[in-house]
Amino acid sequence: MSVMENAKGHFKERLAGGLLKVTVPEWKSDVYFKPAYPFAVEQNIIRLQSEGKTVEALVETLISKALDPEGKPLFTKFDKNGLMHDVDPNVIIRVCAEINSPTEKLEDIGKNS
Repeated sequence: MSVMENAKGHFKERLAGGLLKVTVPEWKSDVYFKPAYPFAVEQNIIRLQSEGKTVEALVETLISKALDPEGKPLFTKFDKNGLMHDVDPNVIIRVCAEINSPTEKLEDIGKNS
């Protein structure tokens, strides 16, 4: 196999892994997320960060990555205004930190390759 095929296979395995979760007592809910995302998902978040729009990047993280237990999105683009104005920013920051830094151990990731 070529290096590209190996790289694609590795990432495909990461994407197919189970969902991780963060418990959000303030929302009386759990937020699920994948341990990895393709650049296609990250693209808008990275763009917003590079433009200095950190708050919007955090909200975009929730919209793009927060899932229910079945892997369906918890939020849509129509929730952006509510997330920006009506939700506790400290909770959003905490949830996004968990989503962006999954607690998988490095040795577990290495075993999956």
